[in-house]
Amino acid sequence: MKFATALRLAAVAAAALALQPAFADEGPWLVRVRALHLDSANKDSTGLGLSVNNKTFPEVDFSYFVTPNIAAELILTYPQKHTLYSNGAEIGSLKHLPPTLTLQYHFNPTGTVRPYVGAGLNYTNFSSVNFAPAVQTALQPSIKRNSWGAAFQIGADVEIAKGTYLNFDVKKVGLDTTVYSKGTEVGKFKVNPTLVSVGLGWRF
Repeated sequence: MKFATALRLAAVAAAALALQPAFADEGPWLVRVRALHLDSANKDSTGLGLSVNNKTFPEVDFSYFVTPNIAAELILTYPQKHTLYSNGAEIGSLKHLPPTLTLQYHFNPTGTVRPYVGAGLNYTNFSSVNFAPAVQTALQPSIKRNSWGAAFQIGADVEIAKGTYLNFDVKKVGLDTTVYSKGTEVGKFKVNPTLVSVGLGWRF
C-alpha cells in the first residue's frame, strides 16, 4: 500500500515537473495589444433596414495559462461609437462596450507558431443612444441596453523574440438588441460582428 502511494506521488511530481518549464521560461500571463476591425452582419427583423458602420479600433486582452495548453482570455476596449442607419440613411448613433471572456486551447504551447481555438461569452452594454429629432418624434424608438451572446475564436501567436509574439485572431460574436417603437417591440437588430485583429503580445 505504501509502495502504491509512493508511485502515485512520484507520478504527480513528474507531471508537475513536466509542466514547469513552460511557465518557468515565460510565466502564465500573456498581454496583447491589437488593432481590431469590426465587420457587422447587420441582420434586422424590424423592417427598418437597420445597420451600423464597420470600424477599426484598438483593443487589449489579458490571458492566463492554467496549463501550457489551456488559457482564459479577457478582451477589453473602451466604448465604441457607431452611426445607426435605416435603409442607408443616418438616423442616429450609439456606443457599445463589449467585454468578452473566452477559454482557449493552444495546440503547440512551446513552438514558434502557436495556434489556438477558443469559445466563451460576450456581454455588451449599449449607451449614449441618440436618434435624429424627426425619427424620435415619429417613432419614439428605444433599444434594449444589454446583450449576452456566444463568442468563438481562432488565432495564432508567432514568436518573434523571446517572450514577444505577433498575434493573428478572428472572432465571431453574438451581439443583438431588441428594438421598440412607442414602447412596443418591433423586432431584433443583430449586429453579430466578425472581429479580425492583429497585434503584439508579451508573455511573463
